[in-house]
Amino acid sequence: MQELNLPPFEYKVTQTGEILYIWDVLRRKNVVLTPEEWVRQHILHYLINHRGYPRGLLSIERGHRYNQRQKRTDLWALGPDGTPLLLVECKRPTVPITAAVAQQAAIYNQTIGAPLLLLTNGLQHFCWRVNLAQRTNERLSEVPRYGEMVK
Repeated sequence: MQELNLPPFEYKVTQTGEILYIWDVLRRKNVVLTPEEWVRQHILHYLINHRGYPRGLLSIERGHRYNQRQKRTDLWALGPDGTPLLLVECKRPTVPITAAVAQQAAIYNQTIGAPLLLLTNGLQHFCWRVNLAQRTNERLSEVPRYGEMVK
């Protein structure tokens, strides 16, 4: 487990009635601020501001098909050629990152084919380098910088 203390980030929260919203820099709109959305926004800003992932190559809740069902991933990062580079699965802080969560992300990644997989609940962070052809994975101590992945 990587004890990644995510650095603070600038955010804009608004309220309408009882509902809190957070400004999403990728979708360019306010979205309902749920615990999972807080984790997603935090990791999104971390990837952009501290790991060098280009904003234009990140995608939130991108759809994909698995077993003839439409699924959505929390966050993807693409390489410069548009191929998947990083798949991020976010859970709310009260949901532990278990083997079942890892298996869900690995199953999604079978159709996506990203060489990096990141699981986070905002408190615990697990990152793996995945080789789908050899069916192996290597646990990483930190999320690689974008420049390290696209040499």
